Amino acid sequence: MHIFIDESGIHKENGKSSVALVYVLTDDAQTLENAIVEAEKSLRIDNFHWTDCSWKIRTEFFKSLSKENFFVRVSIIQNPFNKNNFEESVKLLLVEKKFKKIIIDGKKPRWYSSKMKKILRDAGISIKKISTANDESFACLRLADAYAGLSRAYWERKENKNVSELYKLACKKIKTTQLVDGQEVR
Repeated sequence: MHIFIDESGIHKENGKSSVALVYVLTDDAQTLENAIVEAEKSLRIDNFHWTDCSWKIRTEFFKSLSKENFFVRVSIIQNPFNKNNFEESVKLLLVEKKFKKIIIDGKKPRWYSSKMKKILRDAGISIKKISTANDESFACLRLADAYAGLSRAYWERKENKNVSELYKLACKKIKTTQLVDGQEVR
């Protein structure tokens, strides 16, 4: 199993942030990577990024990947961003202990990757299994970005028709969503 981590909205002063962990259930993450690249090609985009895509592209991206072998865990954190809540959130989401690799989106400040590695080391995870990378190198990080962006959008604007319809489609892959105050929702 491989795990890809991305988040959305940690730079905002209000609203919510989300942390998404995409779990690839097979030992061969390449199959999902290939499916993501094929979806992007069919949509005529270079790399999927939540903030850069229209609702039509977002919807087609999620539809094209809905049959692939992965699941997602998401945590929603109230802004302004708090490092302690973030740390607790990651600990709650990372329940699986048997995996080959954790890839953290590397387009983050140095404190972010250092903090993630510390959290994971404290959870007993070997530093050899953790690496940072950019989403151009790992298509699964783009999938994590998609779920982080959608989850944050859903918890901030559930009443938006585009958001609610896309979340209904995508939530089939979400195991649980953990809110900082301990509530668990589907």
